[in-house]
Amino acid sequence: MTTATAGGAPPPATPPVPKAVKSVTGTRKWIAAAFLLPALVLLGALVVYPIGFSIYRSFFDQSGHSFAGIDNYKTLFTDHTIRTAVKNNAIWVVCAPTIATALGLIFAVLTERVRWGTAFKLIVFMPMAISMLAAGIIFRLVYEQDPARGVANAVVVGVHDTFTESAGYPKAHPLPSAPLKDGGGGTFITRDAVHVGQPALLPLVGVAADAMPTSAGTAKPARAEPGKVTGTVWLDFTKGGGGRPNVIDAKELGLKGIKVEAVKDGKAVASATAGADGTFTLPASADGAQLRLPESNFHQPYNGVEWLGPTLVTPAIIGSYIWMWAGFAMVLIAAGLAGLPRELLEAARVDGANEWQVFRRVTVPLLAPVLAVVLVTLMINVLKIFDLVFIIAPGSSQADANVLALQLYRSSFGTEADLGIGSAIAVLLLLLVIPVMLFNIRRMRREAKR
Repeated sequence: MTTATAGGAPPPATPPVPKAVKSVTGTRKWIAAAFLLPALVLLGALVVYPIGFSIYRSFFDQSGHSFAGIDNYKTLFTDHTIRTAVKNNAIWVVCAPTIATALGLIFAVLTERVRWGTAFKLIVFMPMAISMLAAGIIFRLVYEQDPARGVANAVVVGVHDTFTESAGYPKAHPLPSAPLKDGGGGTFITRDAVHVGQPALLPLVGVAADAMPTSAGTAKPARAEPGKVTGTVWLDFTKGGGGRPNVIDAKELGLKGIKVEAVKDGKAVASATAGADGTFTLPASADGAQLRLPESNFHQPYNGVEWLGPTLVTPAIIGSYIWMWAGFAMVLIAAGLAGLPRELLEAARVDGANEWQVFRRVTVPLLAPVLAVVLVTLMINVLKIFDLVFIIAPGSSQADANVLALQLYRSSFGTEADLGIGSAIAVLLLLLVIPVMLFNIRRMRREAKR
């Protein structure tokens, strides 16, 4: 029976005791541990143990029996090959993620404003479906030096030849009976001096039909002109035979673009360039001189850029990586862009901001978390880049394109394998990845608190 308090009021109700919230498995925590145990065993066997053993092995010599201390780590910064790998890794980390993220941002923003934006995104993202091995093979062919096989050099040579027609005749040479002789240094010079009013004949052979300029015309004998030295330089070869040596026959072609110099006492006193019919004209100062065809006439034709040479091999491989991963960056940034509050963008435009100001002061700051995710992901990815470098770089320049992951493979499994140095490289890679991972974890925690 409830006892009333003074004044007849009922006593205050006792607050209910809150029930303890049970976990999914109730009070039997051993069930949770049992479910986690297989994952923990695999994690320990495949991650923790290899890391621990690599750190341990990095302090021993090549044989693994003698303690080497930090000698292997000293080698990382004294060996020229490994220092090149460290330098290239730094270039990769700085350039590849930054350029891929920037391109992804540009593509994501621009494709929002066009009808066919979805199709464009699909095309840019498609390289992500290709394995690194296949991409490496593709770009090994793209960067092929021969313009007939390499797409990059086919484009470069096509553009070059559009504006600068090559007039080189790399295999051209005179016959033994020709009025020309070897002048040394890749040049040819007339046996006798030339004079005004006596047209000179400069016949050459050894020019392939496909090497002749398309605008080359039928060779013509030069006319004698008062006070000038004239002549003809031509291909002394008649298709099908029947031509006469050192004589301009009807079907023979002039060597357009060949430079002719008049030389006295070893010095050029005048020069001229042969026309489409092979004729040229020199001033009176050439009288009594010998005519020389300089070495520049016989250079190899422009063959494009040496993409996979020692100088450009690393930028070329980075270009192939960007081709693959710019689509990844674009898709993630486009997803972040779709979630931006449109009222903020419209408010900025109403306040008088132009599109560049809206992009720089509103869009990019709002996308900062997404950009950080993309940038950090790509940085971790390029620290372990191996496939593209191994496949694209030819043997002659692979040392110049070397990176830490490739050097780790070489040091651990090459002909002169040294597992001590290989383990030290693996530990160095781990140390380089840890700061990036810590940054990512801290960023994720800050995002979770918002």
